[in-house]
Amino acid sequence: MNSAPVKSRRRLVFAAIAVLLILALILYQWFKPPPMPQLVLSAVNRGDIEQTVEATGILKPSRLVSVGAQASGRIEKLYVKLGDKVKAGDLIAEIDSRTQMNSLESARATLRSARASRDAQVATQKRYELTLARQERMLAAEATSRSDYEEARANVENTRAQIAALEAEIAQHQTEVATAETNLGYTRITAPIDGTVLAVVAKQGQNVNAVQSAPTIVMLGNLSTMTVYAQISEADVVRTNVGQEVFFTILGNHERRYNSKLRDIAPAPESVTNEDSSSTSSSTSTTTSTKTAMYYNGLFDIDNADGVLRTYMTAQVSIVLGRAKGVLLVPSAALGERAKDGSYTVQVAGPEGRPQPRKVTVGLDNQAMAEVKSGLREGEKVVVGEADTTKVTTTQNRGPGPGGPPPM
Repeated sequence: MNSAPVKSRRRLVFAAIAVLLILALILYQWFKPPPMPQLVLSAVNRGDIEQTVEATGILKPSRLVSVGAQASGRIEKLYVKLGDKVKAGDLIAEIDSRTQMNSLESARATLRSARASRDAQVATQKRYELTLARQERMLAAEATSRSDYEEARANVENTRAQIAALEAEIAQHQTEVATAETNLGYTRITAPIDGTVLAVVAKQGQNVNAVQSAPTIVMLGNLSTMTVYAQISEADVVRTNVGQEVFFTILGNHERRYNSKLRDIAPAPESVTNEDSSSTSSSTSTTTSTKTAMYYNGLFDIDNADGVLRTYMTAQVSIVLGRAKGVLLVPSAALGERAKDGSYTVQVAGPEGRPQPRKVTVGLDNQAMAEVKSGLREGEKVVVGEADTTKVTTTQNRGPGPGGPPPM
């Protein structure tokens, strides 16, 4: 008779227990601590670090000379071709020299005429001097008049003056001969340095005009030593100094590393050559130029005895700011914001895996790894970031669609 109320009470008890369990679950979900993030950790290890400034450079011969013509005329003969190696003094080209030869012969003829006139006056002077000596003896014996003696003396002095004028004229004509000889020499164009013919600008048979400017015949360069012109940005040039180590690679061979030392840094960018013209330009163009990044040429030399390096090759240059070996290193991504005292804050994995902030001092930093001066011990792990599991989860849950291609 009492079974029905008992069953009813049991149902109420079970329902109450279920409600309490649900409430407990809700409260647990509400107040439970947040899950630990999946962190990307990196161990503090010892190693070597190198901090550099990167720049793009251009290779040029250590000596680059434009061999031009100082005489006008037609190129009669061109003795070199592209790639020829020449020594200083070797003949490069010859220009038609008939005009210069005629000028030389005319100057020499004029000089000979002046010398002949001087010689004639010297002979006349000797005759007048003999006459003057005879007049002096006759005047002493009162066998001639005073006027004849004065005339003989005047003839001697006049002849001496004419000889002096002719001597000056001869000196002038000698200068003209020397100038004509020099102009004739200009028709033979020779190499001023040892080098390689990098360009042949003029051709045999071509007329050149050297009145306004010296036309270039060939370009010579000394390729045994190359000079690298590295373009250093204005943000990096303040950290570079003469004497710093540099190395570079070329596009055709990234494995070979060329080493040298920075020997010079240009005090102004190449655009300073346009300063005069830019000063007269409008304010709009001036504003535009100030927004352009400035680059300063850093120069250093490299031996090219094997001839691998060629003119105007591109060099990927690294200027070494500092090196350290066997030091504690952490990824640069682990560093937080830089404090006013120069320190950084890193997150170090604690005993329970939770990150703990810690201040560290840093030395060299090449934006990939940083040298730790203090604040960390070898073997400790620092947080570099949080693992992104979105892609992994998505990939795991994604199946191939019906009729779709298999995943690549």
